[in-house]
Amino acid sequence: MTDIFDTHAHYDDVAFDEDREELLAGLQESGIARVVNVGASMASCGRTAELTAKYEFIYGAMGIHPNETGELDEDVFKRLKEMCGLKKCVAVGEIGLDYYWDRPEREVQKVWFARQLNLAAECRLPVIIHSRDAAKDTVDIMEGERAKEIGGVVHCFSYTKETAKIFLNMGFYIGIGGVLTFKNAKKLKEAVEYIPLDRLVLETDSPYLAPVPNRGQRNSSLNLPYVAAALAQLKGVSEERLRQAVWENSLRLYRMA
Repeated sequence: MTDIFDTHAHYDDVAFDEDREELLAGLQESGIARVVNVGASMASCGRTAELTAKYEFIYGAMGIHPNETGELDEDVFKRLKEMCGLKKCVAVGEIGLDYYWDRPEREVQKVWFARQLNLAAECRLPVIIHSRDAAKDTVDIMEGERAKEIGGVVHCFSYTKETAKIFLNMGFYIGIGGVLTFKNAKKLKEAVEYIPLDRLVLETDSPYLAPVPNRGQRNSSLNLPYVAAALAQLKGVSEERLRQAVWENSLRLYRMA
């Protein structure tokens, strides 16, 4: 069976402090061949850089999550730009808008979302988009900043198939994780049925959003076979075909192909 690429994880999170080395050391043997560890704050970007230096199969994304944009100013942004130049940095992210937690104020989130999109364009890196309860403003800013020319992935997609069409028309990939296995994920399942196979990638968002049958527990890349199986069933293809497709998609997304 083809190996799996976890396109979005947070192994720097405190949830892994007790067994991080043991867990990461066993991922490749379990069929998880590559992982992108995604920054959410300056501190987590620093820890991500350390992980990419220590583990050959781990790559990094550097960015400030919308709920952490209150820490940004020009000096911090300059440091972020420097981190985006690291050898194993493959994307700017995760960046975007989060109106569920709704902090800091929306205007602050919008300003730094646009700035980080511009940073990605300058660094010639794809972006990892976080958008929660903020579809219209996310689309408006992406269109305004010409995100179609930047490329990337909409992480942990949670909108309708109509919104998926907008992101697909911008050339973006769609990240699918454990939520797909939840009984109440009807809207997501409808969107996944619509999204072409060549635009889907697998992700965990570890330590969050573990799939059924481990829902509610700490998530890790080891749970991705459950998501792959659910995705294959929805797309009407074999699990091997699904794994091959999303592996190739992941390489194209992060420009490793």
